[in-house]
Amino acid sequence: MVAYVVIPGIDGSDGQHWQTLWEREWGDGAVRISPASWFAPDLDDWVDAVQEAYDVASRRDSRVVLVAHSLGCWAAAAWLDRNPSTPVGGAFLVAPPDPHGPAFPSRSAATFVEVSARPLPCPALVVGSTDDPYCTPEAAAGFAARWEARWHLAGARGHINSASDLGSWPHGRELLDSLNG
Repeated sequence: MVAYVVIPGIDGSDGQHWQTLWEREWGDGAVRISPASWFAPDLDDWVDAVQEAYDVASRRDSRVVLVAHSLGCWAAAAWLDRNPSTPVGGAFLVAPPDPHGPAFPSRSAATFVEVSARPLPCPALVVGSTDDPYCTPEAAAGFAARWEARWHLAGARGHINSASDLGSWPHGRELLDSLNG
């Protein structure tokens, strides 16, 4: 078995988001972060929330996989950077926004602006889109390279969120399973 730490982006993932649908399927096998700063994200608060969720998940199973979307990718990467020896089975990082891109919410997520991608201490897969308004495919591929993660371009899927109308996103589950492989 695997326990999953679900790390959504700003405001969390709504009921139609693939993360929420997967979390429902996983039941007790998933733990969603719950930072106090959903709407005005603070990096330290989000990293602490990842730690809390990891602690719960690791008590449920010895293999923990991080499943992050959007700004959650940076929270996951920052937590991994601060905890390099903590056992993590993998990091599934979907649609990381470019902190230096024109659409990044630099006012509301100011503490995320200076994040940088460094090698991750676990297997990782970054999934991006050709038409993500928050990150070009080139920038996302660059993050994947600096994270030393596999890179997958999922086609024209927008921000790979509820607005992308993916439902339970079967292709994403295949990608996640390839990471778990």
